[in-house]
Amino acid sequence: MTVDRDQVLRTAAALLSRRSTATMDEVARAAGIGRATLHRHFAGRDALVRALENFGIEQFEAALDAARLDEGPAPDALRRLVAEVEPAAGLLAFLVTENQLFEGDQMNEGWARLDARVSALFRRGQEQGEFRIDLTPAWLTEALYGLIGTCAWAVQVGRVAANDFQYMIVELLLGGARRSVEK
Repeated sequence: MTVDRDQVLRTAAALLSRRSTATMDEVARAAGIGRATLHRHFAGRDALVRALENFGIEQFEAALDAARLDEGPAPDALRRLVAEVEPAAGLLAFLVTENQLFEGDQMNEGWARLDARVSALFRRGQEQGEFRIDLTPAWLTEALYGLIGTCAWAVQVGRVAANDFQYMIVELLLGGARRSVEK
């Protein structure tokens, strides 16, 4: 039997985004394969998490491309980004809480690429007078990641309706990021 590695990663992502402490045995069962087969593809949990990291970064980069961040007003681009990232939100929430991915000198350069692209959106919004200038683009980027992860979790446990995912994130972030016009 040929194992579809991407399908195993999608299954592992779905499981680990719901239960971050799931074992390799549980991942194998969820994927419909034996533990030995899983270990032939991923030597252990660390290797699986690293593969999920690459998978998540690829998904987030695809969402950034699809959102067309350089087009139109920055708030509209932000709305498109949140809509595009929604399918991968659970995986991204899992990854940003995996401390092993951000320790030492082994950090994946993909995170820096993602940060740069999202920060550039916020910087553009600031330069065009659409976003507050007293909050750094780096902080707004971290706030966006935090809201995506928190909202993914809230949807998962039933505290927020799935249909409200985009609205909740964008309205809270923009409500705090929009530059107020003084009268």
